[in-house]
Amino acid sequence: MPKGSSLQALFSPGFTGLILNLKGMFRHRYRYWFIVGLSLYTYLNTILCSVYYYFKIDIEWYYAVATIFSCTLLTWEGNRLLEPLFQKKFPPAKNKIRFLAFFFVAGNIIALTSAVIPVFLIGNIIHHYSWDQNSNPLKLNIIYTSLVNLFFHLLNAIFFFFREYKRQWEEAEELRRISAQAQVQLVKSQINPHFLFNNLNVLSGMVIKDHPDANHFIEEFSKVYRYILNNQEKELVELKSELNFIEPYIFLLKKRFDEGLIVEMDIPDHYRDYYVIPVALQMLIENAIKHNIVSRKRPLNIKISTNGDQELVIKNNLQLRKAPESSTQIGLQNICKRYELISGKTVIISKTEETFEVSLPLLNLNTQL
Repeated sequence: MPKGSSLQALFSPGFTGLILNLKGMFRHRYRYWFIVGLSLYTYLNTILCSVYYYFKIDIEWYYAVATIFSCTLLTWEGNRLLEPLFQKKFPPAKNKIRFLAFFFVAGNIIALTSAVIPVFLIGNIIHHYSWDQNSNPLKLNIIYTSLVNLFFHLLNAIFFFFREYKRQWEEAEELRRISAQAQVQLVKSQINPHFLFNNLNVLSGMVIKDHPDANHFIEEFSKVYRYILNNQEKELVELKSELNFIEPYIFLLKKRFDEGLIVEMDIPDHYRDYYVIPVALQMLIENAIKHNIVSRKRPLNIKISTNGDQELVIKNNLQLRKAPESSTQIGLQNICKRYELISGKTVIISKTEETFEVSLPLLNLNTQL
């Protein structure tokens, strides 16, 4: 069997349909059938064990069934109504154990209340029993509701952690898929024939003219591709490495566009140890060039800076081409998705009539990952 096929079978639509429909076990659409089944099963066990005889409980069978059913129903439904409140008060994403523990404690209070109500209604109001006559039914109800509440919460914890495990497994699979897609995109976008052709044309012109910067151009050209090849499989890189890579890349672009391209960088030193997605800056600069006019008369201004929200901001003036180069926008989508999966943070994209801006979260591995 191929590696991973057992997990794929486990998470197949047929198997996971039952589990995934449980948007919380207490909200399952078939919960009332389960409650009825559990109540009847419990009643049959009380008959087989002669519980009513040994504890001297004088009660009609239908009242006995009604008592067990009401205890089960009230315990379940009480937990169902409480669950959203506890999810809001104790978010499971922050602390799963705390959420489950406090929810269980509250469930026990619901169970105790569920045990008292049937005894009061049937014993006091319907049969007018004394306290001595109601004491044994009350004790048995409390024992039953506490056990059934424990059973419900154990099941809920199993389903809860199963869903969490499946979600994390799917995110890992999605991250692997996105990473593979990003690597393909790097080959298509960053090491693509157009980029090679453009830079080789520039280099050819410099060599023909015996330009003194030809050797420098070759050195910077090699730095760009060495960085891309060394980092394309990484999930994150230090910002200072990304900035060291982007400098030779900008040098290549400046040789191509001259005064048509203006790139400004304003990055405080204390941010340079933070992390970003590899080659993100290059992809965003290329994206700006691909969609905008770049000329001496209408220069494209790209500014790379930080803001007070611990974000790297890449901003350019908007002067869209009438016939822009074809683009699938896979590169920008990959950056957004990889940030979401790796750190849970969002890439902010804003566009006005005059500017286009992308804000990349700067990640501190010591506190965020």
